[in-house]
Amino acid sequence: MKVFITGASSGIGEALAYEYAKRYQNENTIIGLAARRSEHLQLLQQTLEACYNIKCAIYPLDVRDSAVLVAAANEFIQQYGAPNIVIGSAGVSSGTLTEYAEDTNAFQAVMDINVTGLVNTFQPFINAMRLAAQRGETAQLVGIASVAGIRGLPGAGAYSASKAAAIAYLESLRVEMLHHNIAITTIAPGYIRTPMTDINTYKMPFLMDADIAAHKFVNAIERKKRFVVIPWQMGWVARLMRLIPPVLWDFLAKNAPHKPRIDVQ
Repeated sequence: MKVFITGASSGIGEALAYEYAKRYQNENTIIGLAARRSEHLQLLQQTLEACYNIKCAIYPLDVRDSAVLVAAANEFIQQYGAPNIVIGSAGVSSGTLTEYAEDTNAFQAVMDINVTGLVNTFQPFINAMRLAAQRGETAQLVGIASVAGIRGLPGAGAYSASKAAAIAYLESLRVEMLHHNIAITTIAPGYIRTPMTDINTYKMPFLMDADIAAHKFVNAIERKKRFVVIPWQMGWVARLMRLIPPVLWDFLAKNAPHKPRIDVQ
């Protein structure tokens, strides 16, 4: 098993790295770990290799830098071959309000990381994975979206827009990759306990620990689910959200709590 994960230094990405290491330990497993924080990647690499007898390769990078991702992908492919699974887990969230000019940079950063970052992550692997799929090997691209992409949430314009764009992009990609036998899985989590949600000051229904979520994510990936909401309770919430007419949605969401506004680098 060969897996490449972005956003691997914390949160969902880190939990996924642990889940794959535990699930495929002692099976010639190779996990590529990519994230901005080099020191966290090094510690994660040491822990996974020592505890689970797998091989980790680390790539300190920012998913907004397409050239660096191309270099990382080429290095991984040259050393280990095409990955079976590439997971775009890098993401950021920030409360944003369009009325504040200073939030424009946060809007741009959230869109660049959460949407363009997926494109930058997948593109350099596709040709090698296409050839691997022709040989009968598993080839799958996985994008982490969010239930927040189903409807626009007040105070989260950038995050909701980025995750809505991610969902639409991954759907387009799924159909495109049918010609290459590369599976696409879109995972839309609800509230997962991570550093990203730790700053929230409001109640988060059906909050799930990251390790439990990662286990469910990998199950969905192995079943090659096209689109899945986790946890299942949020799946029903998402279905309901889609059906609510705009006038009722406005009434319900008008006074909803807002995510804190923070600077996004």
